[in-house]
Amino acid sequence: MSRFRGRGRLADPKAGFRTETDEEPAVPQGLIKGARKSGQLNLSARGLSQVPSSVWRINLDVPEESRQNLSFGAADDRWWEQTDLTKLILASNKLQCLSEDIKLLPALILLDVHDNKLSSLPKSLGELENLQRINSSNNMLEELPEEMGKLKNLKSLLLQHNQLVQIPETIGELHSLEELDLSNNSLSTIPGSLAGLTSLVRLNLSNNKLKSLPAEISRMKSLKQLDCTSNLLETIPPELAGMESLEQLYLRHNKLCYLPELPACKLLKELHVGNNRIQMLSSEHLKHLSSIITLELRDNKIKSLPEEIVLLQGLERLDLTNNDLSSLPSALGSLPNLKSLLLEGNPLRGIRRDIFNKGTQELLKYLRSRVKSADPPTDKHDGSVVNAMTLPSESSVNLHAITTLKTLEYSEKQAPIIPDEIFNAVGNIAITTVNFSKNQLTEVPPRIVDLKDTVCDINLGFNKLPSISLQLCMLQRLAHVDLRNNVLTSLPPEMEALIKLQTIILSFNRFRTFPEVLYRISTLDTILFCNNHIGSVDPLQLKKMPNLTTLDLQNNDLLQVPPELGNCENLRSLNLEGNPFRNPRAAILAKGTAAVLEYLRSRIPT
Repeated sequence: MSRFRGRGRLADPKAGFRTETDEEPAVPQGLIKGARKSGQLNLSARGLSQVPSSVWRINLDVPEESRQNLSFGAADDRWWEQTDLTKLILASNKLQCLSEDIKLLPALILLDVHDNKLSSLPKSLGELENLQRINSSNNMLEELPEEMGKLKNLKSLLLQHNQLVQIPETIGELHSLEELDLSNNSLSTIPGSLAGLTSLVRLNLSNNKLKSLPAEISRMKSLKQLDCTSNLLETIPPELAGMESLEQLYLRHNKLCYLPELPACKLLKELHVGNNRIQMLSSEHLKHLSSIITLELRDNKIKSLPEEIVLLQGLERLDLTNNDLSSLPSALGSLPNLKSLLLEGNPLRGIRRDIFNKGTQELLKYLRSRVKSADPPTDKHDGSVVNAMTLPSESSVNLHAITTLKTLEYSEKQAPIIPDEIFNAVGNIAITTVNFSKNQLTEVPPRIVDLKDTVCDINLGFNKLPSISLQLCMLQRLAHVDLRNNVLTSLPPEMEALIKLQTIILSFNRFRTFPEVLYRISTLDTILFCNNHIGSVDPLQLKKMPNLTTLDLQNNDLLQVPPELGNCENLRSLNLEGNPFRNPRAAILAKGTAAVLEYLRSRIPT
């Protein structure tokens, strides 16, 4: 083979490396040759201002190498046994248009032209009947050819970050389409013909100028995710309530005054309506949200919550940040699955600040205690009234907390150890909660193991713990552990024995690496790890954690975010702000977890 290359150099220094004219950009002949074998051609980030004609004619013209090397004996050189081009990647160039000659690639399945300067797409695109995926995002498209409606096998159409002002009616004829991204354009209306997209699963209309949605949109019976964030919507058509497959609905940053009523959306798991003008929630708004897991209502003007909030039995995350709430219904404390309750920026009265500072679980316990206080019990010994609002006595043992709340309470004492009398006071009572926060503990109290058969919630935050003892690893009923604001640098591998652990809070410690043992606790659904020094995470291990829905890695030392993290599709809350990585950019992080995961998936090498 080398002697043929030598002859080529003597005859013409550029022979074998171009078939284009001098006016066309050169494409290495090796890439063209390889594409004929693999059916895939990647010309991304080559500074191309136009596509060489040899690309469009790759399966028509006789290859250059056939004139230079007729080595019939080598299978690698049988150019006549070429494969039709199925994948063409022209991303991150300077293309202003695509030739109508694209029709010469009838086998094309994937066309990726994102991040160019395209102002239009060729009409002949409609002749590529095998096309399944088009990525034309981050261009300058002002319109789409009506012929695109002929692409009957198209499954994914990405058009975000363009200048589209309208969508042709024919788009509704793409009956195989599963994903349509029209975000960050200038759309003021959506054609009702989109109702024809009966296979559509994900529709992103965010960051446009929509004032309304067509009622026909409700006929998209397969739609699971609808994102209308950052538009001008004042109302939602009642027909939207008929979208039986809808699981995620994003309506942030609009002009809504009421929460939409969604009686038929029995599968709805996430409803995001932050940054609107909602002033009230009624029982009618809540009673149909039987499957809701995340309800985001931040930055509205809500003044009160109805007692019917207790109907949301599956609710795990409730964001009410920056509203006008002055009180909370006690029924909120009865929600069995609520793990994250965000209330910052509300003029709440009647709840001490220290209770808020202890986190969601402590606040819910307090609300539950208010329910109990409605019927105050009488102390058997002296006849005095003791209720759930009773403040801890000055004595070291809080008998009321032990007997009534099943809580072993010894917090905010700044004590270096937990006195034995605290554990001795438990007796035969089945303690479920331990609160030893805000002391000066340098080790986990050894007698914690006395509670191994009953305790499920431990708060050891705001101490000086340098390590976790094996006694803690013996609490096999433990579901929630708070270890924030200590001096921890690692976790013992024996923590793998905590087979019921769901939530672990490790914020404000000194971790430099993500503890390997956490990857092996499959029951974990919440890991809060902000304000440490973690430099990396293993996305492949995280993907193996089937229950993980919340991962907070804010303010760490992540220099890069692995694209494979985008495959952790169970994550509903991923917080990465405050790290030194460059990508994803802040604008993408601000769009929320779903957008971040989608961005990361788009960067996975194919």
